[in-house]
Amino acid sequence: MTQSLIHVTGTTDALFALLASILAAMALVSLFTARHLIRRLLALNILSSAVFLLLVLTARTANGIDPVPHALVLTGIVVAVSTTAVVLALYLRRYRREPPC
Repeated sequence: MTQSLIHVTGTTDALFALLASILAAMALVSLFTARHLIRRLLALNILSSAVFLLLVLTARTANGIDPVPHALVLTGIVVAVSTTAVVLALYLRRYRREPPC
């Protein structure tokens, strides 16, 4: 029973690591190729989600439960939401002053 649980956990860890890698790659490509500010902001949020997934995966694979990566993820989510709100507010302010042609 324990060996099958370890096998399933290892498979899901590999799946989460693959998903985080794919998300990070997509976000980096979009971050460097997108010209529109909103698309770059979305790419940055996707990249932060990939980093959060890797941090949770790191906490999960450590011996026992490590609360530090979970605290970092919660703090990162708060910072990401507040940064997104500030950037969107600045973008709206700029858009109202100089609407695109």
